[in-house]
Amino acid sequence: MRELIVTENITVDGVVEAAEWFDVANAAGVDQSDLVGTLRAHMADSDAVLFGRVSFEEMRGYWPQQTEDTSGVTEHLNKVTKYVVSSTLHDPEWENTVVLRGPLVEEIRAVKDQPGKDIVSTGSIQLVRALIAADLVDEYRLFVYPVVLGTGRRLFENATEVPVLRLVETRPFNSGVVLLRYRKA
Repeated sequence: MRELIVTENITVDGVVEAAEWFDVANAAGVDQSDLVGTLRAHMADSDAVLFGRVSFEEMRGYWPQQTEDTSGVTEHLNKVTKYVVSSTLHDPEWENTVVLRGPLVEEIRAVKDQPGKDIVSTGSIQLVRALIAADLVDEYRLFVYPVVLGTGRRLFENATEVPVLRLVETRPFNSGVVLLRYRKA
C-alpha cells in the first residue's frame, strides 16, 4: 500500500498559511542547497500529489509557468499524477490530473491501494485536516520556519483526532528551517 505523506511549511507556532514568512529562508545569500537536496530526495520517493481545489488552482497558476526553477519542483509537478479533491472542478487544465469527487475516505483509500510510490499532500489545509480526522495520514513532514506569527490557520487547530506521533527524524538546514518528520506511533 502506498503511503500518504503530509508535507507542510509551518511556523514555530504552527501557522501553515502561505505568507511572506517564507522569505526568511529565501533571502539573498541564504544557502538552500541542503534543503533543496532533501526536497529532491522526497520528490524522488513520490509519484503523486494530492491537493484540495484551492491549493491545486494556486499551484496550477504558478508552477507550470516557472522556467527558471532550479529546485526540480516544476519538473516534478508537471510529470507526477496530481489528484485534486473537488466537486466543482470540471477541467483541471494541467496534464496528469485526476479529479476526485468523493466520498473522500473511499477515494483516498483507493488511491493508496494502487501500485506506486508515496502520495504527498501539501498546502490544502481543509483537506489535510479531513485526512487527519479520517486517520489516512502515514507521515507528517513539517518544515519549520524560524518565525512566530501569533495568528493564522494552524495545522492541528481544534484537532482532537490526531493519533499519537513518534519523531523519526530531525534535520536542521543552513537556512534556519528545520525538518521534523513524524509517523503514527
